[in-house]
Amino acid sequence: MKILIVADNYYPNVNGSSYFTQRLAYYMKNRGHEILVMSASRSMRNELFSHNGIDVFGLRSFPLSFFYRDFRFSLPIGIAGDVEAEIKRFGPDVIHIQDHFVISPIVQKVAQDLGIPMIGTNHFMPENVLHYLHLPKKLEQIAKNWAWAQFRVIYEQLQTVTTPTRTAARLLEEVKLTKPVLAVSNGIDLQKFKPDNNGEYLKKRLNLPDKPILLYVGRLDKEKNLDLVIKSLPDVLAEAEMHFVIAGKGAETERLQNLVQSLGLTRAVTFAGFIPDEDLPNLYPIAECFVIAGIAELQSLVTMEAMATGLPVVAVNAMALPELVRHGENGYLFDLSRTDLLTRHLIDVFSDEMLRKRMGERSLELIQTHDINKTMAIFESIYKNSIGNEKQKTAEPGRLYEMVN
Repeated sequence: MKILIVADNYYPNVNGSSYFTQRLAYYMKNRGHEILVMSASRSMRNELFSHNGIDVFGLRSFPLSFFYRDFRFSLPIGIAGDVEAEIKRFGPDVIHIQDHFVISPIVQKVAQDLGIPMIGTNHFMPENVLHYLHLPKKLEQIAKNWAWAQFRVIYEQLQTVTTPTRTAARLLEEVKLTKPVLAVSNGIDLQKFKPDNNGEYLKKRLNLPDKPILLYVGRLDKEKNLDLVIKSLPDVLAEAEMHFVIAGKGAETERLQNLVQSLGLTRAVTFAGFIPDEDLPNLYPIAECFVIAGIAELQSLVTMEAMATGLPVVAVNAMALPELVRHGENGYLFDLSRTDLLTRHLIDVFSDEMLRKRMGERSLELIQTHDINKTMAIFESIYKNSIGNEKQKTAEPGRLYEMVN
């Protein structure tokens, strides 16, 4: 199949949606399909470039400094002709959009004119964006309602809608999307992320002490609530020996560093910065436990990576994280209003080596159902079904739903 993957958010942007899209393109190409990604360019000009062996048609873009220094986004003005020309040149059998922001609405109009089937995956939650705008509460709710309304305009017209978890699917029902939604895991490469990876060189590179490691990987942004984890550390350290490694970058980096300093924790916390893809699978094995307190996780790739490495996970009881973390089995859940439980769970994990081992083994068991090969096979079936439906003009969403779930 010739598959066009459309995403406003792609390399070099650093976030879960971008990483999913990069992996979707990579693994689909490895399965023998012809792939083109359409996304924002890396400059103010259109460009055709290759990343990780994938061809990318980049539409001229502009930096959005209130996200990250290197975060770029295309604007809708003057790109429609370029989008249409590139779609006609590539001639996709199916189009898979990853969002509803700028490029996808233009692609959708062209696809409808040309009779090309489209499916879409939702990674969007307004909470991941709105905190940058610092809106009053009333305006924030208005902005959320507007954002979901724009989402519905695009996704209601798709042949198939997917999202990573059942929790995320229920969210789309709550925002009044009437299309059936398929819960298809983002998937994890179990050959790449595994317990026997060797990260000793990273411990040396980061100059880490010889202590059990608590690890966080991801964006350092407000909705990730890393300040709550940091504030729990004095009480944890009073009862258990450990060291906290924070890997990632984001708008909250400086504030979190100042918090660590103000609490006298500079010797107990390491800010590792951004970890390149080639090193990431070797980072998780240096840890004894993974922590995540983000309240807007539609699945959480980093949590799955930690589980595939055999780590117990301490996670906030919010959004889709309880679908991965089973309380008392492969980790613990805590409510944001009960940060004392976050402290208690971390103490328990770092005070009991056998508990860590048992929970880590359970993580490995639970993550097997999220094998990336299963995810790619499901998307292949969705693509073929969409192409067949376009030709026959008859859809069978019920039958497809049974197959996927």
